[in-house]
Formats: sequence, structure tokens, C-alpha cells
Amino acid sequence: MTSLPIVKITDLDKYFGRLHVLKNINLEVPERQVVCLIGRSGSGKSTLLRCINFLEEPSRGAVEVDGIKVNTETKGRERHQLIHDVRLKTGMVFQEFNLFPHMTVLENVIEGPVTVKGIDRKQAIELAEQNLDSVGLLFKKDEYPLRLSGGQKQRVAIARALTMQPRVMLFDEPTSALDPELIGEVLNVMKKVAYEGMTMIVVTHEMGFAREVADRVIVMSEGKLIEDGEPEKIFNSPQDPRTESLLIRYKSGGG
Repeated sequence: MTSLPIVKITDLDKYFGRLHVLKNINLEVPERQVVCLIGRSGSGKSTLLRCINFLEEPSRGAVEVDGIKVNTETKGRERHQLIHDVRLKTGMVFQEFNLFPHMTVLENVIEGPVTVKGIDRKQAIELAEQNLDSVGLLFKKDEYPLRLSGGQKQRVAIARALTMQPRVMLFDEPTSALDPELIGEVLNVMKKVAYEGMTMIVVTHEMGFAREVADRVIVMSEGKLIEDGEPEKIFNSPQDPRTESLLIRYKSGGG
């Protein structure tokens, strides 16, 4: 039995001025599924991710997350409230870590639950410590970000997103700002989150991660979804020549 989609995108377009960046995107992601979005730089992957939690406003179409639907016809205070509700359902991990430098690791992780969700501080600390332990960084809870490596900062960012107790996690090239030797530690934490059953949509250039962890790989080109299937199918027998060309570029070290 297939589960109902926890993320549903319908007829989505996004323009930046006259530039048509996303073109009639339709996508459904069932609960607990891990989806990796791949494609050349500029294909629209990050913009699509940012439209899901309205860091970018779609120009047309509808986005639904865990039963909360926002379309371009929804206006005013109702729209504002619905977008707020969608953001509470989605955790986001960026290329850059976006930690507050003047706060300790623990303070960074509890800031959202306390100020946005209104969770009791003691409860927020318990949740934060559980998630910091889960990413292997509880021992760093009283440190400031300046004293962390890039990989540690990204793992704190993942713990921070998880502490908001989202229904869906969005990852926007979470390893692209890291030195090569630090990438593995972040990917290992992401694998753990996936295996624990979190619904994840991941924009990535890490083909090994996509092959091993994803339930689906979706290929984007020029603002369109051009191929969608299980990793084995996408990597071993791509149907679209643009996918084949993209995979050759990845194998040769290109992005």
C-alpha cells in the first residue's frame, strides 16, 4: 500500500523577472521517502527546495506539506499563517551553516523551539541534547561555533533542524562548503536520519550518497524534472541523454 504524499507540488512555476527558473513542476513525496535531486548548476534544484518552505515565493501553482496547502491564490493573513505552518513542518539545512556566532552550540539548537514554537526551555534543552548526542556532538554543547570544524558546524545545523521536530527535512547541498575530509561525517549523520525514517529531499552532488541512501533520484535540467526513478535505474540505465551526459560529468569530477 502506498502512503499518501507528505509533500505535494502541483503545476509550480517560478520566475525571477523574465527568467523562467522552474517550469510546471509536479512532484509527490510519500512519507519516509528519501529523494535526491541532481542536475547541473543552474538547473533549478535549490530554487525548487526553497519553494517548498517558501524561502522563495512560487510564481504559480501549489505546495502542500503534511496536509497544509498554499497556492498562489491564497492571499493576506491566511497566506502568512499557512506559510508559517508549512515552515514549522520543514527543517532546512543549507550549504552554509548559519549558526549564530555569539551563541553556544546548545543555545543555537534551542533557539528555534523556544522562540518560534514556544516550547518550554527545559524541554527544548532535553530535545536539543538528544539530537546533539544523535549527531555525535553532545560533548561540544557549551562551545561556540568558532571552535568547531566545518563538518561539526553542519552536524550542529542538522541537530538544530531536527530539534524543531519537522515532518520533512530539506538539505540544500549540505556538503558543498566542506573540505573533502569532512564530507563523510556529515553524510553519515544524514544516513542515520534517513534510516530512522525521516522524509528527506536532498539537493546533492554526492552520487555515492544518492546511490546508497535514496529511494528515488530525480534529475533536473533547465527548470524541469526530466527523469525520476530508483537509483539503480537512473545510474545504470538512464533514459534521457541529458541524464547520461550529467552522470559522465560527475564521473569525470565535473559538477
